[in-house]
Amino acid sequence: MGPLSGIRVLDFTWAWAGPFCTMQLAHLGAEVIRIETTARPACVTRLIPPFADDIPGPNRAGYFNQYNMGKKSILMNLARPEAIEIACEMVRHCDIVADNFAAGVMDKLGLGYDKLRRFRPDLIMISMSGYGQTGPFKGFIGYGPPASAAAGMFFATGYRGMGPSEIGISYPDPNAGIFGAFAIMAALTQRALTGEGQYIDQSQWETALVLMPEGLLQYEMTGREPERQGNRDCVMAPHECYRAAGDDNWVSIAVGTEEEWRALCRVMGNPALADDPRFKTASLRKQNEDALDEIVMAWTRQHDRWEVTRMLQAAGVAAFPAVSNKDLAEDPHLLERGFLVEPEHPEIGKRKHAGIPWKMSGTPCAVRSSAPIRGADTEEVMKSLLGYTSDKVEQLCKAGILA
Repeated sequence: MGPLSGIRVLDFTWAWAGPFCTMQLAHLGAEVIRIETTARPACVTRLIPPFADDIPGPNRAGYFNQYNMGKKSILMNLARPEAIEIACEMVRHCDIVADNFAAGVMDKLGLGYDKLRRFRPDLIMISMSGYGQTGPFKGFIGYGPPASAAAGMFFATGYRGMGPSEIGISYPDPNAGIFGAFAIMAALTQRALTGEGQYIDQSQWETALVLMPEGLLQYEMTGREPERQGNRDCVMAPHECYRAAGDDNWVSIAVGTEEEWRALCRVMGNPALADDPRFKTASLRKQNEDALDEIVMAWTRQHDRWEVTRMLQAAGVAAFPAVSNKDLAEDPHLLERGFLVEPEHPEIGKRKHAGIPWKMSGTPCAVRSSAPIRGADTEEVMKSLLGYTSDKVEQLCKAGILA
């Protein structure tokens, strides 16, 4: 059932941030109804590879199937005024409306909060735009990579003496989704206390910026920009991803205390290294980090990455291999905890997906179904929610309204 059982979400989201937000609500037990259309397929998630078995198709995209598990899908062409009217009628029966369009788009469609709350006075609506609904940048396009740059992530990432670097994934997208789900939960709590809904204006830029306080604080406190560190840390040493035995095998090691430093030296079979004048304190280790990394890597290259990890973890030192996607898909720890799930999909069968990263003892959550086939729930939702007949649904589909 889940703690949000009985809550219904009308989901206008697309790309990554919005679907990631509403997926959390689905995991928590909410009924999430995705609004889609064949006129403009959901960008990124329905159209971008990887596709199951490398066969393209709107129901075969890995991204869509990952971030829309447990949801329903209905077709609705919002370019048609009749579809807008139907959407407004649906709002009467929904607790939450979610979108992540650019600022002002929902108002232009005739689906703004001030209008929708007339159909449902206690409605909670969240708009997760790139830069918020106000301010000079509100009209800017807000995909995740520019948001990373805007939040200072690129400027802080890279190697010493080199320019800014990408961060590997479009992290602001899922991060915005998490913050969006958090804000919705807070609004639901407030509604339970007061009976009042509210509008949530969330900026993807701002949700990314709260993850980057170190650089901003250093500038505010000292007037200096922090130097790019690569894999290193501004305080800890050793702090690096070291090559291990084998082809392209690596292990990350981070030493934060003197006790951990001495433990590392013991595990490496060189306890005297802990008192080497070059490395005796954290500040000295930072000053002589190049020499230190050479010593550590000379040791790690002799051992399997998992052997290094187990020896160091047993000694109280933080270490873990840089795992591949194949490693993750077969990881015994993740499998034992039930994190990796394989929901049965009507078109592509069972595929592993990242599941729910929390376990609740009182209100267990579950991935209730695979991502939906596009439009698969149109008739069922129209009939159960609005009382339409099968004939009426068919007519609206043929007219291109539910399409």
